[in-house]
Amino acid sequence: MPTVEYLSYEVIKKNGWEVRDPENFEKAKELELNGESYGSFEMDENEYVLDAAEDAGLTPFHECRMGTCATCAAVLVEGEMDMDVPPILSPDEEDAGFRLTCIGTPESDELKLVFGAKDHDDLDII
Repeated sequence: MPTVEYLSYEVIKKNGWEVRDPENFEKAKELELNGESYGSFEMDENEYVLDAAEDAGLTPFHECRMGTCATCAAVLVEGEMDMDVPPILSPDEEDAGFRLTCIGTPESDELKLVFGAKDHDDLDII
């Protein structure tokens, strides 16, 4: 079963951290943040990350659930994640680590994701 360790983009912004720094997860652990801001959950390998997050009691941003709005965008810091339909993301945004959790499934046993990245300056949502 894949494990997702997650961190809220709001925590990243509040602390002035670089969004793609894997050490943020250790820093967040030391801050003893609540479950919406930092934590982990297990999921099935064929399950969408957004669905698994909701099953774990989280309330990540989302709207369309089809990969067409990018409201559910997260930054993949570590691991591999596949998106099963062509997403609205540009190749540059994908190269920068953005993934859509509504259509994303894990391709590795562990993922480190920054949820709520829809407002990141490198993401151009129209």
